Amino acid sequence: MRKVFINGIYVDETDAKISIYDSALMFGDMVFEMTRSFNKQQFKLREHIERLYRGLKILRIPELYSIDELMDICDEVQKVNSEFFNDTDEHRLLINISRGPLGIYHRLFDKVEPTVVVADFPLKWTVSGMDELLNPEEGINAVITPQRAIPAELLEPKIKNRSRLFYQMANIEASLIAGRNNWAVLLDPDGFLTEGTGDNIFLVKDNVIYTPEPRNILVGISRNYIFELAKQLNYKVIEKNLETYDAYNCDEFFMTATPFCILPVFKFNGTQISTQIGPITKALHDQWSKNVGLDIWSQIKNFSDECRNETSTAPTPYVFNQETNS
Repeated sequence: MRKVFINGIYVDETDAKISIYDSALMFGDMVFEMTRSFNKQQFKLREHIERLYRGLKILRIPELYSIDELMDICDEVQKVNSEFFNDTDEHRLLINISRGPLGIYHRLFDKVEPTVVVADFPLKWTVSGMDELLNPEEGINAVITPQRAIPAELLEPKIKNRSRLFYQMANIEASLIAGRNNWAVLLDPDGFLTEGTGDNIFLVKDNVIYTPEPRNILVGISRNYIFELAKQLNYKVIEKNLETYDAYNCDEFFMTATPFCILPVFKFNGTQISTQIGPITKALHDQWSKNVGLDIWSQIKNFSDECRNETSTAPTPYVFNQETNS
C-alpha cells in the first residue's frame, strides 16, 4: 500500500485523512502543488515548491518546514513508495498545505498547526485516455464557458489554492456543450482569454507564440518552461491580452500543464483551428522530450493502453463528464 506523509508520519494511502474542522474543508484555505517525474526523476520540483511557499507567505500560513526540508520530504515520499511503481510508471507528487484546524476547535487537538500532506500517485491514471486528444478527429475543442475567471483584484490567481469551485463550474458548463473533449477556457471580466481549468493556453500566429499576460492566471511551471523551450528553438513568445478573435484566427493552439506537458487544440468553440498537429507545437514537444529523455506523447499513449480498461466517468481536474453532470 502506498504511503502518505502527514505532519511527520507516514500512513497508508487509504487511511490518510485530515480533520473535518481543517481550514481546507471550511474555507478551501489550502495551497498545493502537483509535480511529475520523467524516468523517475522529479521535474522542476524546486520551482513548484518555491511557488507553493509564495502562496504560504501571501496567505500567512505558518511554515512547518523550510523549502529544502520539504524537498527532502518529497524525495523520501517517492523513495518510500518506489516499490509500488513498476519500471515504466512515473511519480506524481501531490503536496497540500493548509492552515490546519480552525482555532475554535482547538480543544479537540493536542496541537493546532498547519496540515502538511505529501502523497505519491502514479501519473498514468491522470493522463490515461489523453492519447486520443492527439488525433485531430478526436482532439480538444476549447470552449468559452459562461463562468469567468476570478480576477486578481478579487483573489490572486497566482496562488495555487484549493478554492477552485469556479474551475469545476466551468467544467460542468463545458460538459453541457454537444460533442466530446470540450475543455473549458475562461475569460476575464474584460473579455480576454485567461486559462483553462488547470492548464495554460498558447496561440501561434505567423510563427510567433502568444500567451495571455499573467495578470489573471495561475502562472504554470509548464507555461514558464515553454519560454525556455522557445528560446532553445529560436521562437519568439509574447505575453499580451488575447481576444476570442485571436483564437479563431490563430495557426496553432495548444495547452500546457504538469501531467501532460503539452497538448494540441484542434477546435475553438467548434470552429476548426487546424487539422493536424502544428509544426511549432510539435517542435516544442520534441524539444521537451529530448530534454527529459523520453517521448512525452508516446508515454501518454503507452499509459493509455495500459489503463484502457480502468477508466472512470467521475470528474477529472480537466473534464467534467456529461454522464456525471446531474
